Amino acid sequence: MNRNDLCWCGSGLKYKKCHLAFDEKLDGMKFDFFKGQVRPPHKIIKNAADIEGIRKAGVINDAALDLAGSMVREGIDTESIDTAVRKFIEGNGAIPACLNYEGFPKSICISLNDVVCHGIPSKKTILKEGDILNIDITTILDGYYADASRMYTVGKVAPEAQRLVEIAKECMLVGIEAVHPWGYVGDIGAAVNAHAKANGCSVVTELGGHGVGKDFHEDPYIAHVGMPGTGMLIVPGMVFTVEPMINAGRFKVTVDKKDGWTVRTKDHSLSAQWEKTIYVTETGVEVLSS
Repeated sequence: MNRNDLCWCGSGLKYKKCHLAFDEKLDGMKFDFFKGQVRPPHKIIKNAADIEGIRKAGVINDAALDLAGSMVREGIDTESIDTAVRKFIEGNGAIPACLNYEGFPKSICISLNDVVCHGIPSKKTILKEGDILNIDITTILDGYYADASRMYTVGKVAPEAQRLVEIAKECMLVGIEAVHPWGYVGDIGAAVNAHAKANGCSVVTELGGHGVGKDFHEDPYIAHVGMPGTGMLIVPGMVFTVEPMINAGRFKVTVDKKDGWTVRTKDHSLSAQWEKTIYVTETGVEVLSS
């Protein structure tokens, strides 16, 4: 495009004052096909207005997680948490993204113990002492999505369960620390997997993080196992989640045949997960929802 054309990112600025230098740097890079190195498409690069939209959605999403966490206690059913979160999100002019997404029947995911992800809240699922659980919430505000999850514990939990919760958080953090502008997606998976293995845990390979912005799941796919210097190039303007699912036992999982959603560890070992939505800046990363 011409230097004085409006930039392809939708910022409203002229190309020469916006993404011209970015494209010149990208055009000067060589990608190794045999390493699976991939050039990021323009469509996944966010402009300043996009980032602000995701950031605002993240404020509501984080507050919804705060609310959910405040309700976690022995004896409460998970549907009650779901109902309260839905009312909160909708009361703030936003939309719970999970509700009716590809048939998912509830507004949030609540995954207990050996449930890896996509647990469906229910009146029949009552929290009891010793449980560990992940609450995953995605919020849409003015067309922008923010996605994050946290782990919670109920009362006194077994030391090995508490340690798994901690290791899972550490895995997410080392994954985020591996994100650098002009690095590669494979750097994330390599860091996460190394930390999990060093602590005697495994990483779920069938599910991963994803781009987020104007849709629930965008490119790039973020695998939480990988090799450094492989995969899609990470560039400023990308927004995606880092959300490793860490198992105390083996990495294999199964999907419930009845509900078609609930993912469990195949060996029934405990699983834990933390998730943040991050924005890649010129110098590092900014967390938009946690």
